Amino acid sequence: MARITNEQILEELKGFESTISNVEQPFGLLTFETTREIISDLLAFLKNDATLSFNYLTDITAVHYPERERALSVVYHLHSFKTNARIRIKVSLPTSDPSIPTATMLWNGANWMERETFDFFGIQFIGHPDLRRILNVDDMSVFPMRKEYPLEDPNRVDKKDYFFGR
Repeated sequence: MARITNEQILEELKGFESTISNVEQPFGLLTFETTREIISDLLAFLKNDATLSFNYLTDITAVHYPERERALSVVYHLHSFKTNARIRIKVSLPTSDPSIPTATMLWNGANWMERETFDFFGIQFIGHPDLRRILNVDDMSVFPMRKEYPLEDPNRVDKKDYFFGR
């Protein structure tokens, strides 16, 4: 099958258009936002739809935007081997309730990606079979990729927070 265009992907997503916002195409990569209430249904549709067939979960990660009301964004990257298309989906969450349904029921590979995202950002993946730290020590009480903590050694001029967007 020939490569599907971003416009064709959006056409296939007409049933979800009321839950999709901030559609962009940076560097040709279709990117949009949705809500945690619909993310499971949307991911299942993207994977199982015969036309789209986004059968490969490339990555799950998060980004912390401390200046926003919904400061944490979970980011999904999907790839269709059938159409050679890629998309990015974002879900914004408040730091007071950083929870979202797991994607492990769709892709087994989501397991470690979600554990890493939990480990570094504190995102709670509801329904995950084994959500615990994967890279940091088990008794760590912070989430190091959040921009809530100053960088170590405040006397070093090359490690000033403003160099790192903090």
